[in-house]
Amino acid sequence: MNLLDDLLVLDFSQFLSGPSASLRLADLGARVIKIEKPVIGDICRTLYVSDVEVAGESTIFHAINRNKESLIIDLKDKQGLEKIIGLVRKADVLIHNFRPGVMERIGLSYAFVKSINAGIIYAEISGYGENGEWKDKPGQDLLLQAVSGLTYLSGNKHDNPTPMGVAVADILAGTHLVQGILAALYKKGWSGEGSQVKVSMLESLIDFQFEVLTSFYNDGEQLQERGEVNNANSYMSAPYGVYRTKDSAIALSINRVDYLGELLNCSALKKYNEADNWFVCRDEIKTILQNLLLENTVAYWLSILEPAGVWCSAVFNYVELMEQEGYKILEMEQIVELNSGQLKTTRCPIRVDGRILYSSVGAPSLGQHTKAIEEEFNL
Repeated sequence: MNLLDDLLVLDFSQFLSGPSASLRLADLGARVIKIEKPVIGDICRTLYVSDVEVAGESTIFHAINRNKESLIIDLKDKQGLEKIIGLVRKADVLIHNFRPGVMERIGLSYAFVKSINAGIIYAEISGYGENGEWKDKPGQDLLLQAVSGLTYLSGNKHDNPTPMGVAVADILAGTHLVQGILAALYKKGWSGEGSQVKVSMLESLIDFQFEVLTSFYNDGEQLQERGEVNNANSYMSAPYGVYRTKDSAIALSINRVDYLGELLNCSALKKYNEADNWFVCRDEIKTILQNLLLENTVAYWLSILEPAGVWCSAVFNYVELMEQEGYKILEMEQIVELNSGQLKTTRCPIRVDGRILYSSVGAPSLGQHTKAIEEEFNL
């Protein structure tokens, strides 16, 4: 039995943020009914990040909507809205990521939904919150990364601000929404009362940076400059960064610079024996390290550094990662069944009582479960 068995989730969201939240609830055992518009459905069905197509739709859609059911409903149609209201009366959780005001115009505001189902958890994701001059801006991941300050942290000093290569705003907002939903379900368990849970992608990204923002807040709001050489974190001293070697790249974490000098037989590094200098002189230290590390391979340097307790690692791409025993032992891959064919994707990263939460159910075709759901719930 899964932790969230018998939980009914109505998911009105599309793209990545909301669907990533309902995906995690589905992984934990909830029944998720995906509410989609006729003909088009979730726009993510045709959102491609490569030329790979699976069962006529994008890999993104399949990755983030597995283990769900699809119900076609025209929310602008009176009869369609009545069907949804019938479902809402029986649901435990409702999720949406429309812009502020859309659910109110449809006729599914929190006030109305609560009036017909007092115990429902009404969960919503917005881009920038529901107030202020940014509330109607498109909540797209790259744009959120840009305004949140996140892109300032990556890349070297004279590089353009550098975004993360994954949809971090979407996925974090979905993660935070799940946290809020689970907390609200706990409250409902002892009080019987539902809750309204709100997350904005901007707030999620700001919270994501709580460590460095706290330093900024309490350091006279002095903007920290990125390092000129091998920058990995603008708030970290040398040797923190990723360095090229003769054959690949190596990551060096928090380590004493003078100790590295001893291990690597580098007199130029040994002189930096005061911790304060590791930050003040970080660019020159990193330049020395970079020139030194280019002289040999990753395997050679690791053979010296790892036995000495230095925090370091090889840097892998996906192909190299999947060759490693450390990856294989996690069993992170799973095969899901589609209406036509199969798809390899990742599994839920959570283990419960030592059990891996696999599910072979793939993403639904558009409207695949409409007739069955209407009959089951007498819509």
